[in-house]
Amino acid sequence: MNSGTYQLYIHVKKDLKIKVGSLGVCFFPKGLYNYTGSAMKNLEQRIARHKSKVKKIHWHIDYLLTSKSTEIIKVRKYPSTERKECYYNQKMTRKKGAFIPVKGFGSSDCRECESHLVGIR
Repeated sequence: MNSGTYQLYIHVKKDLKIKVGSLGVCFFPKGLYNYTGSAMKNLEQRIARHKSKVKKIHWHIDYLLTSKSTEIIKVRKYPSTERKECYYNQKMTRKKGAFIPVKGFGSSDCRECESHLVGIR
């Protein structure tokens, strides 16, 4: 199965200020983050795209991942034919020490989540 939800564990190596599309300039404190997304087809290709530093900027996460000061350190995949990104994202937001660094990041079309990027303390 090549569809489902994925979570990227991202290390931000230093404090960053990055312009993120219509969200404007966003601040990302140094540390660990979890980004939850979905790909209802071509899941493996989507993850490979995220791992690449050279790409056309399309999604909010692209702005963060193209920085030289970020690194994907782990990927979790949840193969499925159903969209479950909000379920997995909300599990992350409930963890002790979790915080929302940028409201609306990766979730501009989501009515359930404040953000699909979660900081991990």
